[in-house]
Amino acid sequence: MANLVLSECGIRPLPRIYTTPRSNFISNNNKPIFKFRPLTSYKTSSPLACSRDGFGGRNWSLNVSVPLTTTTPIVDESPLEEEEEEKQRFGPGAPPPFNLADIRAAIPKHCWVKSPWKSMSYVLRDVAIVFALAAGAAYLNNWIVWPLYWLAQGTMFWALFVLGHDCGHGSFSNDPRLNNVVGHLLHSSILVPYHGWRISHRTHHQNHGHVENDESWHPMSEKIYQSLDKPTRFFRFTLPLVMLAYPFYLWARSPGKKGSHYHPESDLFLPKEKTDVLTSTACWTAMAALLICLNFVVGPVQMLKLYGIPYWINVMWLDFVTYLHHHGHEDKLPWYRGKEWSYLRGGLTTLDRDYGVINNIHHDIGTHVIHHLFPQIPHYHLVEATEAVKPVLGKYYREPDKSGPLPLHLLGILAKSIKEDHYVSDEGEVVYYKADPNMYGEIKVGAD
Repeated sequence: MANLVLSECGIRPLPRIYTTPRSNFISNNNKPIFKFRPLTSYKTSSPLACSRDGFGGRNWSLNVSVPLTTTTPIVDESPLEEEEEEKQRFGPGAPPPFNLADIRAAIPKHCWVKSPWKSMSYVLRDVAIVFALAAGAAYLNNWIVWPLYWLAQGTMFWALFVLGHDCGHGSFSNDPRLNNVVGHLLHSSILVPYHGWRISHRTHHQNHGHVENDESWHPMSEKIYQSLDKPTRFFRFTLPLVMLAYPFYLWARSPGKKGSHYHPESDLFLPKEKTDVLTSTACWTAMAALLICLNFVVGPVQMLKLYGIPYWINVMWLDFVTYLHHHGHEDKLPWYRGKEWSYLRGGLTTLDRDYGVINNIHHDIGTHVIHHLFPQIPHYHLVEATEAVKPVLGKYYREPDKSGPLPLHLLGILAKSIKEDHYVSDEGEVVYYKADPNMYGEIKVGAD
């Protein structure tokens, strides 16, 4: 009778108890710890209700395996087990339990404020550094100094691009004329057609995460991938060659797409944007002509050292950062088609990255998720806005790996992604990157 309890329904059996020692826990009397497993016949939430069998009677089966003289049972689950179960339940391609308005509401109001004076102060700072670096390198003219100059100046060229990028988004100021003037000066100085790029980049943001409609570093379908010739595959999936792709993208876009950022008749642009594209192409041409003239003034070797090599370092920064904002997470992230795609779901597949001391130099462009969802936010508010929305995003925000002074940890991530992320399936509305096992000959790379 010790194994029966008295309820308002009469005498009923105790629930079965199983011995399951809990890890990293020892009781004071060295007796095992047990967990309750309720009878499957208990269908009600009331602790006082009786279980019944299929014929409407009470279930009097006695399922007791140990006496009640053991230590008090523990019924809670291990936090590690709960975390693992929750991780398994979370699917990065599932629709999120929040909407864009929820995220917007979490952002402090002052984060939306654009200060033209503050924006211009960053321009003046970066331009001053660019000219100071060039003057110092030319004055010293030392082969110990030149490699350091190339890395520093190439990084500063990239910083100029980011400020021009803010102009293109309208996050530089509320004055479109100021945005366009500053954007043309900054982008033309590093041979980027401002309006041509601005319009295609707008397409990228409006279609981020969409297999066919995205514009920048979007995946190729398997059919397009298989149609590529070997030189194109080699260039696109071989380091460091792939990091030199940006100028070629400006001229001819990505595989499977046609048009040019310099040509107003390209299907990138609307008829009403023709004048803008022609203006940017004219500015780009003027800068190219200036560089050619400077070759005759200071000599081609000196121009190569002062401008040519830093320009290509800037290109590598641009490709490196842009690629890693959309690729290389430890868990593959989805790309969408058809009804499964939405602006919110596409934006949530972007990634933040930590670049160490470079974060401030290139204006926190690594804080990329909130920028993709709300490109109107100025770069100097991105970090604060991101911290504010993290509780809303939950697991849909993927915390970036912390960097040392320099983001060397990202080199391995880049190399791994280039080897594994080749194409996506021609069918399906939620797809993930797959690898071509024959890409590198006998070298086997991971599957999808």
